[in-house]
Amino acid sequence: MKLLNTSSKKMERTKLIRIVKAQWLNVLLIAFVLLMFFNPDAKAWMLQRLFSVGLFKAEIKKDAAKNESPNNSFFFSNAEGRTMSTADLKGKVVLVNFWASWCAPCRAEMPSLEALYKKLGKDDRFVFLFINEDDDREKAITYLKKDKLTIPLYTRSGNIPDAMYSGTLPTTIILDKDGKIVFKHEGVANYNTASFLKQLQ
Repeated sequence: MKLLNTSSKKMERTKLIRIVKAQWLNVLLIAFVLLMFFNPDAKAWMLQRLFSVGLFKAEIKKDAAKNESPNNSFFFSNAEGRTMSTADLKGKVVLVNFWASWCAPCRAEMPSLEALYKKLGKDDRFVFLFINEDDDREKAITYLKKDKLTIPLYTRSGNIPDAMYSGTLPTTIILDKDGKIVFKHEGVANYNTASFLKQLQ
């Protein structure tokens, strides 16, 4: 009886190994999909690989219709708790990025935004507002430290006009010197390209 049980277990194990060998590609694919679905870092890494082949390029179109809404401004707070308004930034080109630490597409595009910020952040003609949408600000701070990102952390203070942000993360907007929207992109994009830098300048 013991011999039969041992033999039966060996047969089951052999059968299982045979199934895994026959289905290894499916098992690998399922594991990959689960990893992409549940791990924001893995999804961000995959999106960044797509950047390298030229997908998701950001572009300010020459004939971009400027938003004529009388209210494209909102209040935001910096890390020290000081509240300001985008209306006070007229005369400068303002790049606004709405992001969250749990958002995989936000993580994917963050290195390109960091690179852009390092190139233009000290230029007085530009202002960068990285508006964090995490419920817990500490999560955002932890993420920025972990990834060694130097972008300034801001949070919204009050409502934001729908023309600027409707809840999709990430969302990136560029306001011209008159405070009008000349670029709005919902979803992931690569902002660290020579063409986008030239368009901004």
